[in-house]
Amino acid sequence: MLKLKVLKREKTEKTDEVRAAGYVPAVFYGPKEAATSIKVIYSEFEKALKDAGESTIVTLECDGEMHESLIHAVEYHPVRGTINHADFYVVEKGKKVQVGVPLVFEGIAPAEKNLGGILGKILHEVEIEAMPKDLPHEIVVDISSMVDFESKILASDLKLPSGVELVTDAEEVIAVMQEAKEEDAESTPIDIASIEVEKKGKKEDLDA
Repeated sequence: MLKLKVLKREKTEKTDEVRAAGYVPAVFYGPKEAATSIKVIYSEFEKALKDAGESTIVTLECDGEMHESLIHAVEYHPVRGTINHADFYVVEKGKKVQVGVPLVFEGIAPAEKNLGGILGKILHEVEIEAMPKDLPHEIVVDISSMVDFESKILASDLKLPSGVELVTDAEEVIAVMQEAKEEDAESTPIDIASIEVEKKGKKEDLDA
């Protein structure tokens, strides 16, 4: 499990000042945990987000106490794309949690390689239930079984780690193989003179 050291945030601290000092304003809360305003060093949170995503337990160290949590929500600046705020959900010890886990497609589909098929990815994550310690960072989808245009992968086909249960409907389609359609060779000639080039003005967004 990942560990992240956080500091309690005083009520007098303004979020803009916290960000300017190199921190991400945040809060943690849970079924048996009161909402607590905190701050975490930006670079450390950024790394934890990359390594853990929103489906791996991150242990928050705050004033000597440990809180097992999930990164529940991340708010980004609308223009710069930097991290504005984060929510941590503190899980209840001894109880399973439900989370959405991203799917990673691996392997080579024979229908794609040999028949020129196109892989259609229908779902990019599935809901699972597990004890916090058993939560996977991602789930691998092996596409090597897709041998023809009738091939498809259902949620029930996924190989889940030990201790992990599928919450998503087992009949949900994860991926399908589609036959590539040839475009009509005889297309209408394009009249270059009729194309108007518009100059697009730069859109300026207000700094939130």
